[in-house]
Amino acid sequence: MPITDNTARIDAVITWVDGGDPLHHAKRQQFQPLAPRNANAINPHRWACNDELSYCLRSIANHAPWIGRIWIVTDAQSPDLSGLPRELTDRITIVDHLTVFAGHEEVLPTFNSLAIETLLWRIPGLAEHFVYFNDDVFLTGPLAPGDLFCGDRPVLRGGWVDARAIAADPGSCSDPALLNPLTQINAAALTGFGAERLFHAAHVVHPLRRSVMERLYDRHRDEFLANMSHRFRCVSQFLPQGLHNHACIAAGEAVLHEVDDHLHLRTGAVHDYPLPDIRAYLARALQPQFKFLCVNDLPQVEAAIPDTRDWIERAIAA
Repeated sequence: MPITDNTARIDAVITWVDGGDPLHHAKRQQFQPLAPRNANAINPHRWACNDELSYCLRSIANHAPWIGRIWIVTDAQSPDLSGLPRELTDRITIVDHLTVFAGHEEVLPTFNSLAIETLLWRIPGLAEHFVYFNDDVFLTGPLAPGDLFCGDRPVLRGGWVDARAIAADPGSCSDPALLNPLTQINAAALTGFGAERLFHAAHVVHPLRRSVMERLYDRHRDEFLANMSHRFRCVSQFLPQGLHNHACIAAGEAVLHEVDDHLHLRTGAVHDYPLPDIRAYLARALQPQFKFLCVNDLPQVEAAIPDTRDWIERAIAA
């Protein structure tokens, strides 16, 4: 069912960084020797800028033109928006880390998406209902407000998993591919969910409520302060949207979406699967039932499949 209040605004929040910027690179090099010995924390691809933001923004314009304001969260940077239509850029506001981390400036600079996501709800003027995008997530089909919120309840994509094997394996802490599950396990634990029944969020957009995050901040203040203090990703952290999801599920205030309408091309997929299979997977983004495509490492995919950008352009087109 769609949102009952047609006047309710839904904003979009996108985190973005240009890791090739000399000033950002210099800051990162200054603090990187203190980073955890986790390949996920210091992988340079994490800060690479490869036009994903342009694809993301144009996909919103084409497939979710009803989105209210679009907030791009950056670190003393400003993306080039000159190639985008005026009706889109008029809705975009650049938000600096100093604004989001106001009162906690001592933890800056940060190079950690988990820390940044901990405080996105503090953007001044942000709507109560908002949807969080990583800039490598694109809309590939028409999206309605009811695809994200059912009344006040966020529509969550993912599934229940038993993650006890990961939680019990000390070696998982050094596996970069397992950092995301570990941070979801940590998030679930804060709301009383054990690793044996974990709602594992899909790599799509994340519908969030600002008031829920504020309430969780008040309830778990010490954990939030610890989460935002890591300049690089750490296995002791929690995934903020995972905490939000489990809190909403526990309160009976979430809708679990069971239709498979999203695609995720993870880092390393081009090495783990035959390239014809990867091409076929990208082609699925053109099918009308799919609304989301996440491409974790565009340069890696593009090196193996040179026309990857053509596939993305076709997928995000109106």
